Amino acid sequence: MNLKRLLYVFAIGLTPILGYAQENKSVPENWFNLDYEKDGVLGISTERTYESLLKGKKSTPVIVAVLDGGVDVNHEDLKNIVWINLKDSISNGVDNDKNGFINDKYGWNFIGNATGENVHFDNLELTRLIRKHAPKYDGVTASTVMTDQEKRAYNAYLKMVDAYNEKLDEAKYGALNYVALKENIDNLIKSINKDKSAITTADLDSLNPPGNRQKIAIRIAKEEIEKAGGFEKFYDDLTEGANYFGNQVAYHLNKEYDSRSIVGDNYDDAREYHYGNSDVTGPDALHGTHVAGIIAADRKNNIGIKGVANNVKILSVRLVPDGDERDKDVANGIRYAVDNGAKVINMSFGKGYAYNKNTVDEAVKYAMSKDVLLVHAAGNDSEDNDISPNYPNKFYTDSLGAITGVADAWITVGATGPRKDDELLASFSNYGKASVDVFAPGLYINSTAPHSEYKEEQGTSMAAPVVAGLAGMLRSYYPQLSALETKDIIMNSVTKLDDSVRIKLEDGSYKTVKLADISISGGIVNAYMAVQKANEYLIKKKK
Repeated sequence: MNLKRLLYVFAIGLTPILGYAQENKSVPENWFNLDYEKDGVLGISTERTYESLLKGKKSTPVIVAVLDGGVDVNHEDLKNIVWINLKDSISNGVDNDKNGFINDKYGWNFIGNATGENVHFDNLELTRLIRKHAPKYDGVTASTVMTDQEKRAYNAYLKMVDAYNEKLDEAKYGALNYVALKENIDNLIKSINKDKSAITTADLDSLNPPGNRQKIAIRIAKEEIEKAGGFEKFYDDLTEGANYFGNQVAYHLNKEYDSRSIVGDNYDDAREYHYGNSDVTGPDALHGTHVAGIIAADRKNNIGIKGVANNVKILSVRLVPDGDERDKDVANGIRYAVDNGAKVINMSFGKGYAYNKNTVDEAVKYAMSKDVLLVHAAGNDSEDNDISPNYPNKFYTDSLGAITGVADAWITVGATGPRKDDELLASFSNYGKASVDVFAPGLYINSTAPHSEYKEEQGTSMAAPVVAGLAGMLRSYYPQLSALETKDIIMNSVTKLDDSVRIKLEDGSYKTVKLADISISGGIVNAYMAVQKANEYLIKKKK
């Protein structure tokens, strides 16, 4: 899981070395649903589509599964659109529908146990792989006699160790400096003795700090308050940064930490299916709740926000901790969603390493056989997925990593912004001429947050549900469409722009390209053109 807005690193005697990734330049809260010609932002024309092409047209409910970290099913803007398993909605401790999942009213949680405990934190997959393989390679050197296959495996392990050490060094440095800055800011808040929402730059100017660290903290705070939109927002971002790096050190990159015992499954048995509990919210449902709102927040209740789709049900499958998801859980989450009628599955998660890709591949093939469309976030590392794969992905591989096939009804989504400027391609978005299918709005996305609140987030995690919502819309109004036909319509109805964007290369340099150079479709999804294309498609199909 990547922090989507890095604030800065605080070092004694140094100015900040990192700035906001991309800061909001005052766009409408609903911009991802708006139209470029009418509203001047590069949304997907959802509102225009409902007001014209779909006005008065009948639709049928479609289930869209959200595989994520949890969804607040009681949110004011989601409670009317969540999927409910009527056959097992009574919490009586009995598997009423005899599907092996006790009281799975809203979905299922694959990272909890039968007594109600839930996994909150977990390692990165990189950490788990090193922990697994370290005993095998302890004492091994380049001079050790090995077969060619063993040498490849050993060299791959050494690369993982290098990547791990680099991440750990960065995390320790980040944690140290964020915590140091936060401690100094906390002391300043005590001196000012005002609520954080009321603190201004004038309050900071009135202080006469005794030490250099406090002076640096004041300077940083003053510089960042305007960017953040006030002291309280700045402080929230600072706290998020401190927690992020702290959790990396304590959990994500801690080889001694392993939370799987909480689940109590036989982790080595990838075929095991029935484990977990019915708590689809979990300890931190921000990410999944935000994703669910983008897809289908109630468009008829005149509160909150409007999701893309207006007649879908959100099926929640919890399998993403604070850390990297596990392949066994991903595979089971896909199977559970398919078995419970999902026609679209959103997967706003990803990682740089796979533990058991074959297990996930088999689940994806199962989804393909059941006419389900999978939508996946490209990732937030500014990387080329053609070179640095982001898992899971649509490419089936053998035990040696060679590609053996492709999941046809799969869409990988990169993130774009509201305008044709430096925000056209989100700076964090991954890309890939062969691996990223389309782009969709992923900057400054206001959506649902736990406890009936709303929050702005950014990432390809936000772009993917825009596409999942569009897919849900199409399959709702055009139930004749298959998953593959839905994908083809989305791919062939994108808004293609001739504007240039800048991408970061492996060596750290930058290159200017077109969206067509870094994706298969070469454009941003567009609901209006997709519905037009669907109408044309069905006319041709009848002939």
